Amino acid sequence: MLRPRKKYTVRDLQLLKGQRCLTHIHVKSPEEAAAAESAGIDLMSCSFDSPESQAQLPALVAAAPNSFLSCATPHGLASREEAIRVAFRALEIGASSVYCSASPFIIEAMARERIPVVGHLGMVPRHVTWTNYRAIGKTADEAVQLFRQMKTLESAGAYAAELECVPHPLATFLCAQTKMLLMSLGSGAGCDTQFLFSDDILGDYDERLPRHAKAYRNFLEEHRRLQRERIAAFGEYVADVQAGRFPERSHLIEMDEAVLKKVIEAVGGAKP
Repeated sequence: MLRPRKKYTVRDLQLLKGQRCLTHIHVKSPEEAAAAESAGIDLMSCSFDSPESQAQLPALVAAAPNSFLSCATPHGLASREEAIRVAFRALEIGASSVYCSASPFIIEAMARERIPVVGHLGMVPRHVTWTNYRAIGKTADEAVQLFRQMKTLESAGAYAAELECVPHPLATFLCAQTKMLLMSLGSGAGCDTQFLFSDDILGDYDERLPRHAKAYRNFLEEHRRLQRERIAAFGEYVADVQAGRFPERSHLIEMDEAVLKKVIEAVGGAKP
């Protein structure tokens, strides 16, 4: 008999630091969450930055009840109070922790309320006006600055940080210099978790695959195939209706002729 899967806590994850690299994916639907849990994915992330994604969180939690799920809070949180309020809402619904790309000042306020929070280091897509889309930390000065940012985030109380697009030797070094869990997104295999988006793994979009990602399926082509099948099926339905081939006798609900005659007589109508 299979034993039930144990749902990780933050404490469990901290004890696993340095033991093995955990698998980690961002999911966008209950179907993906259920599949990830069935496949044995260690950690999941999801969005919590719009009314739609917030409304979907209970379904994600229900689809993967034994999985650690971290919610990404909205970018541009206006205050510490707003950050705390949003984070507690996610936790109350069932999230295991929250991700926040805001400043250490906001993360510190969240951590003081005992909210398990994941910060962000390296390239921040929302901040590319400062950096461009590129790897962060390839120069000595930038690498030292990244180290200091990591220590500031650690001091603020984050238990983990997403490390995006950092040279892999530097990422491995940084991971050994912090008690935080470092979650590698395009930063090599030397961190505590290996993080990819489900869209990348499934090949579920019509853009160039990022250099750091790997597609294991081609869902985009499957979606296109299904759309072709939809169009074909709808077209066949139109043709059947127009030619009188649908509905057939087997699709009809019969009625006793005598009963119909009584109805017609009762309402004074003419037989159709």
